[in-house]
Amino acid sequence: MAMKIRLTRMGAKKRPFYRVVALDSAVRRDGRPVEYLGYYNPMVEPAEVSLDMEKIEKWLKQGAEPSNTVRSLLKNAGK
Repeated sequence: MAMKIRLTRMGAKKRPFYRVVALDSAVRRDGRPVEYLGYYNPMVEPAEVSLDMEKIEKWLKQGAEPSNTVRSLLKNAGK
């Protein structure tokens, strides 16, 4: 089972809010995640990012691949 760490969209129309989740790569974008890892709110200035780095490290060690957007969020968070 190939795992991914990616964003799932929440919020209202034209007011996006994203959760950072770990899920199987075959599951659709808004499918049921295995675990919630944090959130990203681009609608406030500056953008609000909260990541549980311990859980993310655990998933990365198990071979989960972050999406490009999550990879940039991790880089900005000091990863």
